[in-house]
Amino acid sequence: MKTLALLLVLSATLAGCMVAPYDSGRPPPRAGYGDRDRDGVPNRYDRDRDNDGVPNRYDSRPNNPNRY
Repeated sequence: MKTLALLLVLSATLAGCMVAPYDSGRPPPRAGYGDRDRDGVPNRYDRDRDNDGVPNRYDSRPNNPNRY
């Protein structure tokens, strides 16, 4: 009986020390705030969608990553 009580206390103590990974990184993006090209700038504010170095307003093909 003492052994069973000791095992229960020991298992309860060890179970309390376990850490559950609740934080899985960044929160899911809200509508319009995603980052499709993964450059750190949300899509709503990204001035160069395809990362070719040409801002979208001057880029004839803003979704094509090849500059020329």
